[in-house]
Amino acid sequence: MSDHEYADTVVHEPSREFVESTNVWAFMQDYDIDDYEELIERTTTDVPGEPASGVEWFWDLLPEYLGVEFFEEYDRVRDDSRGPQFTDWYPGGTINAAHNVLDRHARRDSGTRNAVALIWEGEPGDVRQITYHDLDRQASRVANYLESVGVDTGDTVGLYMPMVPEVASILYGCLKVGAIAVPIFSGFGVDATATRIADAECSVLFTGDGFYRRGSGVHLKGTADEAIEQAGEELGEVPVEHTVVYDRLGLADDPDESIRWTRRDDWWDETVGEADDEYAAKELPSDQESMLLYSSGTTGKPKGIVHTHAGSLLQAAKEIHFGFDHKPGDRFFWVSDIGWMMGPWTLLGNHAFGGTVFMYEGAPDHPDPDRFWSMIDRHDITTFGVSPTAIRALRKKGDEWLDGHDLSSLRLLGSTGEPWDPESWMWFYEHVGGGECPIVNISGGTEIMGCFLMPMPIQSLKPCTLGGPGLGMAVDIVDAEGNSVADARERGYLVARDSCPSMTKSLWSGDERYLAEYWSTWDDVWDHGDWAQKDADGLWFLHGRADDVLNVAGRKVGPAEVEGAAMEHAAVNQAAAVGAPDDTTGTAVVLYVVLEPDYDPSDDLRESIRAAVGEELGKPFRPREVLFVDEFPKTQSGKIIRRAIEAVYRDEDLGDMSSIENPDALETVREAR
Repeated sequence: MSDHEYADTVVHEPSREFVESTNVWAFMQDYDIDDYEELIERTTTDVPGEPASGVEWFWDLLPEYLGVEFFEEYDRVRDDSRGPQFTDWYPGGTINAAHNVLDRHARRDSGTRNAVALIWEGEPGDVRQITYHDLDRQASRVANYLESVGVDTGDTVGLYMPMVPEVASILYGCLKVGAIAVPIFSGFGVDATATRIADAECSVLFTGDGFYRRGSGVHLKGTADEAIEQAGEELGEVPVEHTVVYDRLGLADDPDESIRWTRRDDWWDETVGEADDEYAAKELPSDQESMLLYSSGTTGKPKGIVHTHAGSLLQAAKEIHFGFDHKPGDRFFWVSDIGWMMGPWTLLGNHAFGGTVFMYEGAPDHPDPDRFWSMIDRHDITTFGVSPTAIRALRKKGDEWLDGHDLSSLRLLGSTGEPWDPESWMWFYEHVGGGECPIVNISGGTEIMGCFLMPMPIQSLKPCTLGGPGLGMAVDIVDAEGNSVADARERGYLVARDSCPSMTKSLWSGDERYLAEYWSTWDDVWDHGDWAQKDADGLWFLHGRADDVLNVAGRKVGPAEVEGAAMEHAAVNQAAAVGAPDDTTGTAVVLYVVLEPDYDPSDDLRESIRAAVGEELGKPFRPREVLFVDEFPKTQSGKIIRRAIEAVYRDEDLGDMSSIENPDALETVREAR
């Protein structure tokens, strides 16, 4: 591991007292498991002498161990007669995630009825606290409203919302009524939002008039309106019949602000606010769809990831309980939008135990770069999760912004979304965590609503490590032939050799793409697409994506989406998007463009194209550079060879170029301006 020599140094050693206080240690004592290695073996592999595989054993005992309630007990832990690709988990059982994370905690005899479920802080500084009783009443209003407009079990409902407490009640209201929640990132532009609305065919969309960002109001409803109309153009008819608008910016009562209104629009207070506040969560089959989360692929159209009530709940609860060592007094803050997997994951995982989630609306450095540190201090946050990109940006602001803030309430730190660099990891560990809090650096994905890799709080840590396999996750590292190379310490492909309850049951578009995306490389093996490596001390590391998905600040977008947005510009004839290393975002978008004949390269045109992409996909995906070329290297079938373009940009070895139709185009790319 010469290119990662930093990984050879253990920098975090948990004390014996801390280890023996953890939930995972208690679990090990309950089941006579002696050490971490035996824990992973027992929960992920076939153990000689045991009647069930470790995966089945673990996921079978987990509901009772974590206190997850089924209405009707399942017949057996799983039916995998159709192979791991289509495993049916907890067949015969009935459940509702909303019952587990909300209804039961709001009961009069629960002990958590008046406990704080959410603490929210808006960017201007306004703070709200919502109890489980209040959240349950609001989610019940959402459920009753949805039923009043004809939403039933299995119908899709879009959430294109600002980060306000109401997003939790919308998510849980959908789950109560059996609707499929479709969270959409509030930073997406028209094109990306429209694609998801059209694919899911949402009949109801929750949105807001806007939100605050860096001291200004950002209008959201106009983007929602345009996206709905564009979705209608794609489908031939407008799918959204009802739009519920939450008044965050006060535009409903501001005579100086105009907001476009259509026949399908209603204000939140006049619909949800007037609905009945009692609704018992429906009893649903274990595999009933709960959420449709989108993850971009390399072939253009985003992938609709289908999650279930039992699977998404148990995975999130497992990871919060064991990996993040949930305690009753914890206050859990993970920086995420509801439109990314980590938003629902945070809510479900913590609320399964009656825990408290902290939510923040705005920018991490507004009004000053100490916003996070101030909130951690003022709200006594115990667990803080953030992307490496955010830490890299805040680190650049200087250590002095941490001065005067008491961060001693922190017990654990978390991160996900992209690879770390060791310097930023160490800064986070030493300056934010005080050199005592473990960094639980996790990796999995939207496809499994959780983590394949996750350190346990009992482990010693090296910078940037992801610890090892998550409990109940049968992961491995293989070579191109599918042979395990994990113990040989070779770099290979991260795979799963078995399913888990939260693994997507297919893709919304159907089984064909699902099988092609994840199960077509090796027989009965899930290909996750990451480069992974296990070191001599048994710690796992990731080395980026094996495919060409663009991972910008922890948010993944397919190159074809960026290219499609660019080609909406009148001057752009063809486009090719590649990723480039970036000190702040991890990966930056570099866009190569072939212009229409009537246009000439210019700096003004370059900025116009950048702005067009940012407007359609959202600012995080605005290209760092736009470079003009006369032609692209292509295969004989006309496909652009992105890996060749990326290799030229990075000045790397091109590899096998035998499939290229026009090799002279490589020089054009090399001379791009």
